[in-house]
Amino acid sequence: MLKPVRTLTFKCAKCAKAVKVNLQKVSACSHIQPYMGVCGCGEVRLHATGNQAAVASFLASNGLDWSHRH
Repeated sequence: MLKPVRTLTFKCAKCAKAVKVNLQKVSACSHIQPYMGVCGCGEVRLHATGNQAAVASFLASNGLDWSHRH
């Protein structure tokens, strides 16, 4: 049985509507849990929990071509 996708909801910084972000992928590594979503107005919302350096790297990437490496 498949687990449901983990989601979080935030207020969009651009239009103030609710935007849901989905967990991007679950890896064997517990350093980071990256989330990404796109509001109806087109604004991208990133969120992550975990290792401070990995989170900073993810947020700085704007979600483009980001990958976690050890």
